[in-house]
Amino acid sequence: MSASTVSVPAGTALLEGALELPATARGIVLFSHGSGSGRHSPRNRFVADELRGNALGTLLIDLLTVEEDQTYETRFDIDLLTERLGHAVRFVRGHKSTRSLPVGLFGASTGAASALRVAAAMPDTIAAVVSRGGRPDLTGRKALERVRSPTLLIVGGRDHGVIELNESARDDLVSCERELVIVPGATHLFEEPGTLAEVARLAAAWFVRHLAAQTGHP
Repeated sequence: MSASTVSVPAGTALLEGALELPATARGIVLFSHGSGSGRHSPRNRFVADELRGNALGTLLIDLLTVEEDQTYETRFDIDLLTERLGHAVRFVRGHKSTRSLPVGLFGASTGAASALRVAAAMPDTIAAVVSRGGRPDLTGRKALERVRSPTLLIVGGRDHGVIELNESARDDLVSCERELVIVPGATHLFEEPGTLAEVARLAAAWFVRHLAAQTGHP
């Protein structure tokens, strides 16, 4: 396992990230965090650990600078977050240790919207998307219709309102393989015992299936 801190150029900003790669990685998953979250999010780090245990590299990155993250409007600027995530994808496609790896995106909460927008804009680059408690409605219907990457939507069974938003988004994902999984008893943050572990298991299985298919490695 190799681990390094990377700096990703994104226009006038420099984004800090944690890149970790198993010795025989069969793909790389970038995390698109929700508003008010970042690369130190314990929930996303938990999921990232599970992915690395399945021979998938991970890049947890702060899509906003420290100053930007202090502004409410910026934290919910889906256009800006999408642009930044696109820079991160181009970074891993150009980095010597990851350029040959299929790319997946894991989006949480509002971060799912930027992940899906990037997938719509980069259909030949993004091999799979997973959304945890996501707000895919913020993606926009036209963008959802353009997504070709296999997409897994995971929602808590007690995340009222968000379930309906994900059901609608699933119906708008007309150009890709898509699946909606509802985790019984889970609220929005999947804080209930065992629920986050189920998210991690589902995400790992989805990424292994679709990223490994591109490399030919089981």
